[in-house]
Amino acid sequence: MNNSLPCLDLLEATPAILRGLMSEISEEDSRWKPAQDHFSIAEVLSHLSHSEGRCYRTRVDRFLSEEMPEFDPDDAQMHLAVYKNADPDEDFGHFEDQRETNIVLLRGLPAQAGNRRALHRAAGEITLSQMLHEWALHDLGHIRQIAELVRARKYLAGAGPLGEDYKLNP
Repeated sequence: MNNSLPCLDLLEATPAILRGLMSEISEEDSRWKPAQDHFSIAEVLSHLSHSEGRCYRTRVDRFLSEEMPEFDPDDAQMHLAVYKNADPDEDFGHFEDQRETNIVLLRGLPAQAGNRRALHRAAGEITLSQMLHEWALHDLGHIRQIAELVRARKYLAGAGPLGEDYKLNP
């Protein structure tokens, strides 16, 4: 019998995965954008830090303290000004601290807490367990995004002709 909520191992691992991906990235590299309408690594880190507290932790707290809370959709496009002037080190540190606190809280909850319900104004009725799965999807999407940015910025040119067959999508 599983006595814990789903997805917690992945959510806990995300900061270490990101740290590994960014281990050879400079400040300049973190601010590089492959196109004007794409995020830089710094902007992705700012988004992760912002959404960790503003979206996910707020929703967890409301799942636990309210009967059928109502959530508005969270749209990263609404916060572009916040992300634009991001400090990647500060934002990543803030993300790590928040994530650690969130994992401690979530690991202290019984598995049946995953059945708590809310009304998401775009998706309809959801459970805490479903939100945790979406949180993991969100993390994995940004892990992939940062990996592609690192590949394009740091390693593609150095691969010379060996990199010509790689189809990157940063």
